Amino acid sequence: MKQNKMLDITDNESVAQFTQFALELADIGRKNAMKYFRKTLKIDNKPDRSPVTIADREVEMKMRSLIGENYPDHGIFGEEHGQENVDHPQLWVLDPIDGTKSFVTGMPTFGSLISFLVAGQPTIGVLEMPALNERWLGVVGKPTLFNQDPCQTSSCKTLEQAKIYATSIDMFSDAERQIYYQVSSLAAIRRFGGDCYSYGLLASGHIDVVMESTLEPYDYLALVPVVQGAGGVITDWSGKPLDLHSAGNVLASATPELHQQVLDLIAKNGG
Repeated sequence: MKQNKMLDITDNESVAQFTQFALELADIGRKNAMKYFRKTLKIDNKPDRSPVTIADREVEMKMRSLIGENYPDHGIFGEEHGQENVDHPQLWVLDPIDGTKSFVTGMPTFGSLISFLVAGQPTIGVLEMPALNERWLGVVGKPTLFNQDPCQTSSCKTLEQAKIYATSIDMFSDAERQIYYQVSSLAAIRRFGGDCYSYGLLASGHIDVVMESTLEPYDYLALVPVVQGAGGVITDWSGKPLDLHSAGNVLASATPELHQQVLDLIAKNGG
């Protein structure tokens, strides 16, 4: 399977090949994370005080090993084991266990995130939920699939009718928290929790807005094709496309009209 050529996103054969490989990486996430889920684990703290376990490290190492075997020249940007050749135009971005706090407390809303970037563009994204046997696949130019069937965001166009999620209020700075309160207080329903699962729920039409902060590229890049392919919009808080260099403020919405309404409120409140 070794190839060095640049992926042409209009080349269906190449897209299919890399999509299948991304799904193989997701299979690694599903199989290996579940070996450790709800087991007694040693929990270490990283410098930012976020937890990490053997499961996070092992899943990513297995993913990286498979990439190295098949595409040794490709770049890799992983949460646990750093960056390799990230200037290469074909880059895999990996979050082996997104939602480690959920994972270590027995909550099934942790996931594995796999993103494939071509010249900086998120081209393929997989949102894998190992404990739930659920998976979203997003590929640029194609409908997002949920467990192999097309899915669609809701038709919600107004915040007053929207269901809004954020993983935790603690992810926001003081100023961002005030902005979030101003936005979410106008929504029909406000909920916390979910980690990456919230974006899958949005892609399948169950919720309408996800508004988060302090995310890293491996937290959000896989979600871009997933949300967009389902008909939604995902940007930073100023409406700019998400890439490797985004600040980490992420807004995803079910419709362009809803997204613009939230962006306007963010700007109005100093965002």
